[in-house]
Amino acid sequence: MMSRPVRVALFPDSLNEINGVANTCRNFVGYAQRTGSPMLVVCAGPETTRRQDGCVTCLTLKRGPLAFRLEKDLSFDVAIFRYRRMVAEAVREFAPDVIHITGPSDFGMLGAVVGHNVRIPVAAGWHTNIHEYAARRAEPLLPRWIGRERRRHMLQKIEDWSFKATALYYDVGRFHFAPNQELIDKLHAATRKPCALMERGVDLDLFSPARRDRGSDGEFVVGYVGRLSTEKKIRSFLPLWQAVKAAGYKHVKFVFVGHGGDEKWLHENLPEAEMPGVLRGEALARAYANMDLFAFFSETDTFGNVVLEALACGVPAVVTDKGGPKFIVEDQRCGFICPNDEKFTRAVLRLAGDRSLQRTMAVAARQRAERASWDSVFGSVYETYRRELPLEGESTNPVRFREQLAEN
Repeated sequence: MMSRPVRVALFPDSLNEINGVANTCRNFVGYAQRTGSPMLVVCAGPETTRRQDGCVTCLTLKRGPLAFRLEKDLSFDVAIFRYRRMVAEAVREFAPDVIHITGPSDFGMLGAVVGHNVRIPVAAGWHTNIHEYAARRAEPLLPRWIGRERRRHMLQKIEDWSFKATALYYDVGRFHFAPNQELIDKLHAATRKPCALMERGVDLDLFSPARRDRGSDGEFVVGYVGRLSTEKKIRSFLPLWQAVKAAGYKHVKFVFVGHGGDEKWLHENLPEAEMPGVLRGEALARAYANMDLFAFFSETDTFGNVVLEALACGVPAVVTDKGGPKFIVEDQRCGFICPNDEKFTRAVLRLAGDRSLQRTMAVAARQRAERASWDSVFGSVYETYRRELPLEGESTNPVRFREQLAEN
């Protein structure tokens, strides 16, 4: 087990974008800076540059004309390997003990290849349920004449095949990280390699009930933060909105923070909803704190950073019983975990009609969030590095191996 600081080369598929992976990776870098842990970050940027910020070296690479868009602010460069030699040289110079890659992105693949060529152990973190995303996005493309059971079978096949393909990518890692026990078990079964828990934390100073600046306006705000896209089940908000109207709750208001492919659909089908777009920092924290309930229909999130941020702001959450958010919300204490859309709607209506219950759950929500911190999350990650990486005398890092030979 290593006694010196672990040197990490991080290859995130997103860092400066607005999504859960980017948020986690930014906090990862922040932890390295706070603790003085040497880190090399290789990520996408508007220009190809290299800069030093204390113990963190950041090499940003500009994506080229062959890059195509996956989301509004996330792309994939099919020619990313043109940087292979440059990156390999930077990695050799930095001499990391481990290369940490995230999902099967252009930068993740670059990190995996460089790690193999330079003979540095690779750790792979699971952040996105790509297999479930694939099925969600394939569903609208299937012909309408296909029967329900046949459609369900085809989508399950797409999901299964996508998971197998994703597992091949993760097989390059010597060990893995995943955000909940279900995914740990699934990834270990597919790769037969060690997989450790890597949860998510929250900035309790930024995301706080103290950010609320709404007066007693009599409204009940149902909010959502995240991508406005198919895999987040954004269109489930329409029947929810209709149920709210049918119940006579004229005081209920919907707020959607974010952007994505279903923005136009939301404007057309929920015209009364407020849509401020993408928010950051204090503006985002205020948006959370001014909500009375956080509604999250997604069944594909591996963790659900936005759910934890809402709880930190004293906002109860209603989530599904699929994916990571169910591990965050304490059912019937700081929100509700619902097995279907019908019970989801009932939970929202119950909170909208019971201010006393909402206030009680708001207090419990903040208490739940206070148990999460980024320092504890990444402290555990570094403990895993020390446990899984070779002993000092058995280093597979060729740079350090040469240093050890010279010392002996």
